[in-house]
Amino acid sequence: MVLAAPQRQTPVVSWEKLPDDFILPDDPVENNLQPFLAAALTDVLGAANRIQPEMLIASNFGIVASINQKVVVKAPDWVYVPRVSPVSTGIIRRSYTPNIEGEPVAVVMEFLSDTDNGEYSIRPTFPYGKLYFYEKILQVSTYIIFNPYEVTLEVRRLENGQYSLQEPSESGRFWIPELQLFLGIWQGTRLGFNIYWLRWWDEAGNLLLWSSEQAQQERQRAEQERQRAEQERQRADDAIANLEAERQRNAALAAKLRELGIDPDDS
Repeated sequence: MVLAAPQRQTPVVSWEKLPDDFILPDDPVENNLQPFLAAALTDVLGAANRIQPEMLIASNFGIVASINQKVVVKAPDWVYVPRVSPVSTGIIRRSYTPNIEGEPVAVVMEFLSDTDNGEYSIRPTFPYGKLYFYEKILQVSTYIIFNPYEVTLEVRRLENGQYSLQEPSESGRFWIPELQLFLGIWQGTRLGFNIYWLRWWDEAGNLLLWSSEQAQQERQRAEQERQRAEQERQRADDAIANLEAERQRNAALAAKLRELGIDPDDS
């Protein structure tokens, strides 16, 4: 007797907003740097005036789908949705359900954990692996995995219903079309942490600056302007001093001529 392998049924996906009393998972972050990595990505976009009110950009934020009548919530480390429906004044968005609250999720980032590497999980049953959920259920256009331990960056693009691993540019960066920016790894110091960060570059290859870097540039420009103004003032003072010295020399010469009986004013 030969037993046939059970056929896996296609999941039935529905989109329903979470009820207000739904208790969201409160999983701790994997390490203390994850919130800083996510905040730095958003900070740059804000400093570059690339965040619009209709966008949803968040970190560790619940994305919701109902699969086979079971509510599934994943909280990516960083998520971008181009356009969401506005919420009423005074209402705080606790989660996001695509299709009924706005457009599909465009970009998801996960910072690789040091435990089970669940970011690569294709588990097709409840509670569902992250890669499976983003690829098959949410159909997120771009899925990014950053490994801060081995300092590697992987970008997957949805092509014909499945993810395709992308190749970086010659500079080692990845073009993210949803944001019209390059994403890459950069080492440096922010908030006292000298680590590898994820950073954005524009199409021309210019690094987008954090707000702190912009503020530092503004301080440097202000100091340069102050120094230039001081130099201009010093030059003006020197010119006045030279004129006064010349006046005094002329006065002394005139006085000497008068002593000799010569009128210096007699032309």
